[in-house]
Formats: sequence, structure tokens, C-alpha cells
Amino acid sequence: MQDTPFRMLPITAAIIAALGLSLSSCSDDDDDEPAVVAPKTITSVDFTETAIPSAKADLVRNITTSKAVYTYSDGSKAEFPLNYTSLFKTTDKVAGGANEAARLYDMNMQPLFDLNGDPVVAETPDSNSLLNVGGKLFLVTHFEYDNILANGKVAYKVENWYSRMPMSMALTSIAQGSDGKLSATAQKPIDFSSVNGLWIPCFGSQTPWNTHFGSEEDYDMYFVKTAQGQYGSTTVAGLKAMTEVYFKNTKQANPYHYGYITEVKVNADSSTQVTKHYNIGHGTWEMAKIMPDQRTIYFGDDGGNVLMAMFVADKAADLSAGTIYAAVWNQTDDKNGGTANLSWIKLGHGTHAEAKALIDKGITFWDIFDTTTAEATPDWAAQGYKAIRAGQSTTEYVRLKAGQEKAAMFLETRRYAAYLGATTEFNKMEGIAVNAKDKKLYMAMSYIDGGMKADATGPVDHIKVAKLNAGGTYEIGLASGQKDSSGAAINSDWVGMAMHIPAALVGEDIAADAAGNTANPTKVGNPDNIFFAEKMRTLFIGEDSGTHANNMVWAYNVDTKKLTRIMHLASGAESTGLQVVENMNGHAYIMSNNQHQGDWVSAMPAALKAELEAEAKAQYGVNQHGTPNFYLEAHVGYLGGMPGL
Repeated sequence: MQDTPFRMLPITAAIIAALGLSLSSCSDDDDDEPAVVAPKTITSVDFTETAIPSAKADLVRNITTSKAVYTYSDGSKAEFPLNYTSLFKTTDKVAGGANEAARLYDMNMQPLFDLNGDPVVAETPDSNSLLNVGGKLFLVTHFEYDNILANGKVAYKVENWYSRMPMSMALTSIAQGSDGKLSATAQKPIDFSSVNGLWIPCFGSQTPWNTHFGSEEDYDMYFVKTAQGQYGSTTVAGLKAMTEVYFKNTKQANPYHYGYITEVKVNADSSTQVTKHYNIGHGTWEMAKIMPDQRTIYFGDDGGNVLMAMFVADKAADLSAGTIYAAVWNQTDDKNGGTANLSWIKLGHGTHAEAKALIDKGITFWDIFDTTTAEATPDWAAQGYKAIRAGQSTTEYVRLKAGQEKAAMFLETRRYAAYLGATTEFNKMEGIAVNAKDKKLYMAMSYIDGGMKADATGPVDHIKVAKLNAGGTYEIGLASGQKDSSGAAINSDWVGMAMHIPAALVGEDIAADAAGNTANPTKVGNPDNIFFAEKMRTLFIGEDSGTHANNMVWAYNVDTKKLTRIMHLASGAESTGLQVVENMNGHAYIMSNNQHQGDWVSAMPAALKAELEAEAKAQYGVNQHGTPNFYLEAHVGYLGGMPGL
């Protein structure tokens, strides 16, 4: 992400001196020379609110009526109306391309078809990275999963079909007009065959060295059964899809090839290089965010009974070697999502080469751990087993095999964290953002539920807070000079110390209203994508909510504590792709996608749902099967209209 200063930078004393000018306004020799006056600068950015629409036609569209309000150093203000621009829909053939934007592919980059002969096109764009590479603009976009077939059937309910598909990312060439408007001029899928394909890419971020930092939310290939050599049903389904659909039965998929942070380097000629960072841990990663030191990374681990992980690289801008840590939640209060001090357990140190070598030799879960049950081994503790909950609400009994510490750290990160005593009770951990000036980290917890509730039946019970279905966004203070649980120094100035939810970012559960909302629509419900804009001093939050009939995008100013709704999405659609580019050639952008339109909330009254379905058909039309296009397509786009900062 480029952040190029332009005309609004103040003239400093150093600049004046370099120009051979004087800071004094007069002398005997220059009475007639004008005084040097620095141009006015932007001192703050605020937003006006987008109202919740009432018209049915507006409830199935993406809408903003907000304005960005810039305040300047001379006290003047200027308002800039926001506008939403769709760069392309998932079903579009961008710039006359051969295939749809969200088309999915096999290992040979041949497009996939479903069992009806229809193209497999995902309706779920997620992460965006708008990058300036050598003066050229490119957009990397994730496609998270494919759920709806062209005939309208839900994929996982179709007999003889696959619950998930091998996934893809798109690289789109972007043109920028003199007015700041962006347009898609070319597009191609990114080839992931060098890393054995891609599985459920969710949110993402941008590295300080201008590459895309993606993710794999590996729900489907993580779990095993307690019996030796047996995978759970979702693992089997994931392996079956990758083996049969992606590899075309030319090789057997390996579950340890998926569930990693994935980096995409884009070159000026539009070529790409893909890396999976096996050594920074395996999980159901929503995303990872690199701190300003270019060494410390925090992760959003999505799902139930998950961990808070931190990776500290040995060298800045080099992720090939480093140390993995897992947090312990030391609760101090149980109100409003809870408050806790954090301590850190070191899982170990390792390199990308070491992790890749373990995977390539075919290591399995059963090479790393022994498993049993309490029934089979009543004296399990005496036999060296530990009881853990890691990714599941049920208790596992595992015993690390000799010499497998590094394999456990790399490939069973969450289980190993629980094994060593870290907290694996977080629930639906989503986006991560950093406020560098204040050294604060923000972490979205979509649903405060599951393992976060008090539960005396678990192996441990670190987090004991009340259920909050609407979720909240935690703020975490960061500090230097910290030590891990063994007393060893942590080589980072960005270590999380304590966490709580700011008052404005706590969701509120309500009884279902007339629209089907079960969370207060004037507050954030189920935060997911988040992004902090340093110059705007604003945390942007996108919702993925089963509690709001229409998800929204919010702006939270960390100085004024003001929370403002700035966009209202089509009913049922999740807000994704959040990235704020504060200056791209003199213009600012809030990248924003939506996905799975028409995923109506369960509490929506049947009559309202019928009205919205009729409205969606009228606006979006139907395909050759009579399936409403509203369900099959989604938008990749941005909020524009703002000058750069």
C-alpha cells in the first residue's frame, strides 16, 4: 500500500532553511519581501452518518450518503460526499476476459465446472490489497468459498458434489482517472499450484514492503478423530475436494499444505510470486497483521476455542525465521466482554525451511501426538497425556511424542499452545488492526460465546465472561521490554499487555425487531474486517452479522470516540475487503466488497423476506436456471470521493 504525501504537507523549518529562506518576517534589506506562509494542513477527518434505509429497493443495494468532513489548520472545513463504486462483480468477465472474475481453477489453471456443466464461480470476494507497483496500480482480491451453484442449490446439500471448492485470488489491473475514479482494465487469476493450491482465503492485509498478506481459514482440514490414522468428516471432505477437483487425482492432498498466511508479491509486469509461511503457524487464520517494526505479527484465529498468536521474526522484513508465542488471558473483570492482562508462552523458534521439510516428507498428526480418551485410559494424566480444547468444544487427550516440539509448533500450533498452557478459549477471532502512534492493537471478536463463557467442565477456564452475540472489538495495549512465561526477554517492542473493549465498540443484543435485527442497529454488530487509518485516526469496521438484517461499515474516531455508520450493505451481504488507502496519487479510498447477498437473517419476518426477494429479482434479474442473480453475484469496489491526506 502506497502512502504518498502531497500538497498538504506543512513547510517545516528544515525545508525553509534548505530553500535559503528566513523564518523572520523582516530585515533592513527585505522589507518588501513577503513573509513565508505555510499552507494549511488537514488536522482531522470526521464522517457524517448514513441513515438506515426504509425503502425496500434500497435494502438490497449498497448505499452510502455519508460525507467526509476535513478540518484544516486555519479552522476551515470542507465536506466531500462519499460514493460507492463497484469495480466489478464476481460474475463479470472483466475487460473482455475469457472467464468470470471469481471463476475457480484446477492445478493446471483450467476452469472448473460443476456437476451440471455450469462454471464454478464464487459469490464471496473477501480481502482486497490495492497496491502501487512501479507506478502501476493492482488489486489483489480473495475469493473465500463457493456455496451456491448456478442452479441455486446449496453446494454442501447437493448429492455427489463437494461442500467446498479449491479457491482462488484475482489480480486486477487498475486505472486511476484524474478525478480519482478507479476502473478495472485487465484481470487474471493468480496461480497457486507452486504451493499446492489455496483453501478458504479469508481476510488479509498489506505488508510494509508492499505485498499482499493473505490467509487460509482452514476449517475443513484441521480436525482428526482420536483413533489412530483417522480424520474427521470435514477433513475428509476437504482432502477429497483438493485431491479430486484441484489435483484431478494426480496426487493425494496433504492437510498440512493448508491453513497458512499466504504472501503474494506483485511485479510491475503483473507477474506474481506466492509464498506460504509455514513457519509462522498453522490454524484457521482470518488474517495476520505486521507491526511497524516489520518483525512482529498478530493473527486472527477464526472459529471456536482458538488462540491469540504472535510471531516475532529474527530480522525486519524477513519472515523466514522467528519465534511463535501464544497468549494467556489473565482475567481482571468480566463486564462487557471482559478485561484481562496478557502473558505469553513461547512455543519455539524455527525456520521456513524446517517447516517445509517436515511437510514435504509427509509428516502426519499421528507422528506428532499420541491420542486417547478418558474412557480408554482412565489414568491418562499419569500416562503423560494432557487434556486440551483446541478448535473444538470437546476435550482431547493428547501426548506429544519425543522430539516433535518443532513439528507441533509449526503444524499443530493451536493444540501445542493449549498443551503448553496458553489460552485457547477465544471465539470467532476476526480482523486485526494496529494504531502505531498510540501503540494499540485492535482485535475483532465477532461472537463472544463458546469457550469465552464460564465453563467449569473444561480442562482450564481462563475466560469467564457473559455471552454477547453481537460481539465487540478489543483494544490491546502494546509495550516493549516484556518477558515470556519462562522469564526470557521477548525481542519485540510491540508485545500485547492488556485488553478490553472500548465502550463504543461493545455490541448490544436485543429482542428481534421488525426488520429481524437481534443486535442494536445503532451499534456495531459482529465486527469482522477492521482497518486502522493512521492519518484519519479512525478505526474502520465491517460487519459479518447474523444479527443485523443489513450489515454495515462503521468509522470509529479513536480521539473523539465517535462511532459513525458510513455504509449500508445489501440485505444478507457480509462486509469484506476493507482496506483504507489514505493517499494514492492525491486521492483516498476505502476499499469495500460484499459477499453472499441474500443470506437473510433467521429472525427476519417471512413477509419482509418475500418482499426483499421480489425486489432483488426485479433489480438483479435471474439466470438461465431462474436463480436470482442477487444470490450468485457480489461486488468488489470502494468508497471514493476523498482527497488524499
